[in-house]
Amino acid sequence: MFGRKVKIGVAFGGGGARGFTHLGVIKAFEEFGLKFDFIAGTSAGSLVGAFYANGYSYKQMYDIVKNIKEKDIRRNLIPFTPSKLDGVEEIIINNLGDINIEQLKTPFAAVAVDIKSTKEIVLAKGNLTKAILGSCAVPGVFQPVLYNDMILCDGGLQNTIPSDVPRYFGCDYVIAVDVNKSRTYGTDSTKLLDVLSCSIRILMKSNAVRGYVDADLVIAPETKRFKSTKTDGMDEMIEEGYKATIDSMPKIIQIFNKKRKFRTKSIPSDVSVIR
Repeated sequence: MFGRKVKIGVAFGGGGARGFTHLGVIKAFEEFGLKFDFIAGTSAGSLVGAFYANGYSYKQMYDIVKNIKEKDIRRNLIPFTPSKLDGVEEIIINNLGDINIEQLKTPFAAVAVDIKSTKEIVLAKGNLTKAILGSCAVPGVFQPVLYNDMILCDGGLQNTIPSDVPRYFGCDYVIAVDVNKSRTYGTDSTKLLDVLSCSIRILMKSNAVRGYVDADLVIAPETKRFKSTKTDGMDEMIEEGYKATIDSMPKIIQIFNKKRKFRTKSIPSDVSVIR
């Protein structure tokens, strides 16, 4: 027990299209040769995190997403109605295959919310595609995902920066990435989707605090000028993620050089961990 090496986890937060910023973070991690023992992700962070957990490099991920447009992700033909997640499903299966989470090269968990039980669901076992789609299913934007006996929606409803999740799996330290720190902006529109989106941002504002409390370090790139619903500015988002991570690298390296903390995290009663 006393000879166990330090375990370090990374938690990729949600943020819609701002999730492209995660790629810049990963690019910086690669340049410094950093490897994590556990990867957690919510919403867009679960999609990026799954590829990262299967050994995909920054370049490989960039080549997949560089030509993606909103219409490739949100394909509903009827305006103002929730879309299926077929586009995201194709990205996952065409590149990672129809695999289970436990087949990934690095331990991984996606965070979703079961609207039947109202519980936060941490998916570290089972079908990878279903787990990611459930984690990404923003209410009102995408249709909920049926998985086993659950109805899964976006994990950001309860845990938008899942810094606590790697601790459930024995990590001593956790580095989190918040690509949506400007989530608190309001709206002067009364349109259904605008009101719903603003309501979700308010929910995420309160639970994002958890992510900061449970992390040893939070990388928070400046993404305010980008829209969470638009892919415009992808390269600039990636650059912001890269710069913010490079700026934080001295502190990140300190964490990687630390000794074990013997710190554990109990699982709350309103969280269900599937492993």
